[in-house]
Formats: sequence, C-alpha cells, structure tokens
Amino acid sequence: MATVQPSAAPTVRRGVQPLRAGQGTSFIWRKLHSLLGVIPIGAFLLEHLLSNFEALKGPAAYGAQVKFLNSLPLVRVLEWVFIFLPILYHALYGVYIWLRGKSNIVYYPWAGNWMYVAQRYTGLIAFAYILQHVIRQRFMGVSLPEHPYAAFAKVQHELSNPWMVAVYAIAMIAICWHFAYGIWLFAAKWGITPGETARKRFGYACAALGIVLAVMGLASIWALVGGKYPNASDDVPVSYLTAPANPGGVSV
Repeated sequence: MATVQPSAAPTVRRGVQPLRAGQGTSFIWRKLHSLLGVIPIGAFLLEHLLSNFEALKGPAAYGAQVKFLNSLPLVRVLEWVFIFLPILYHALYGVYIWLRGKSNIVYYPWAGNWMYVAQRYTGLIAFAYILQHVIRQRFMGVSLPEHPYAAFAKVQHELSNPWMVAVYAIAMIAICWHFAYGIWLFAAKWGITPGETARKRFGYACAALGIVLAVMGLASIWALVGGKYPNASDDVPVSYLTAPANPGGVSV
C-alpha cells in the first residue's frame, strides 16, 4: 500500500522580531521617547500655558512672569537640558517611528488607526510650530531675557498678521491634542492603566485635560489680539509697575 508522503513544511519568511523588554536598544529608545513626552516636555507645556495665561491680566503681569522665569538659577542650563534637547529628541525619534510604522485608514478605518495617524500629524505640526516660535521669540528681535516687559508687545506684533493668528490657534489645538493622547498612550504602555475599562475611563480624563489646556491656550491668544490691550508698549515703564493703579479713583 502506498503511503502518503508528508508534505514539506512551508517556509516561513523571517519577519521583524517583536519588541520585548530587555531585548535590543529599540525598547530603551521608545521608552525614553515616551517618558520625555510627559516629563519634562509635558511639564514644560503645562508651565508654558499657565505662564501665557497671565496675558489675560495685561502686559505688566505677562512681563513679570517672563522676568521671573528668566531669573531662575541656571536658567540657560535648565532651558537646554530640560526643554530644547528633550523636545529635539522626542521630535526626531517620533519622525523615525512614523517612517517605520504602517497605517492604512482607507482599508482599516478603525479608531486606533485614526488615532495613530492623528498623533503623528499633530506631532509634526507641534514641532514645526515650536521651532519657528523659539527662533522668533527667543533668538530674533528684542531679547526677552534682558527686556522681559517687552514680551507682550513682541508676541502681539507677531500676531498682528491674521495668518499667524491662524497658525497659533491650529498649533495650540494640535499640541494639546498630541499631549493629551500622549498621556493616554504613556499610561497604557507603562502598565499604569491595565485593562480595557481602565484605559477607557482614563481616556475621558485625558480628553477633558486636552480641552481645558486648549481653551487656556486659545484664551491667551485672544488676550493678545482681542483689543483689550491694543498697541502695548515695547517695554512697560517702571512708573507703571510701581505706581498704584488708578490713584484716587480718577480715570485716565
């Protein structure tokens, strides 16, 4: 009786090894990328939004906040170590992850796929905006560390262009969305929110945080362009800072 010869085992093409803890350097770089997005970049974003919120109180309050930040000990070292370099690494490695990743929202229009694409594009918008913003406000024109009370007028002059107002508004929404969803991803990847229910509940909290931050950012922009403080001075006079507001109840 003829016997059936066992068929040859199919050849399986070797693919990419799964990412596991302790194997290779990609795990470390990705963890570092995720961590820097929350600490210190996320902490800096919160501080920056709170500082900008002082614009609602007027040029003097806004300038005082800029002066306080620039008077911190070793402020230039802190600026590079905890702001510029982390943002640069987070942005460049994020682009690297994007180029290696795959998404197809046409054939697989799942929520997770849309989130993946949105996170990448908002990150790109955020990096482009931060780059131009730092160059314009930190390294061009009047030096704010030496003239902090010129900060309100400097930003106001930039926002005198309606196109820049649109850029600021779009970038603000993109940055807040990117940060809020980034916190959700951080908690999921680091095992802080195990289980579908925990991730869903935390997602609502992150969404609420993103909305609050975006509203604060847009309110700060409105304070600069809304007309309450038109044509702010390039530098607030010392007499204005020391004199009592509206002395004797006389309007000026």
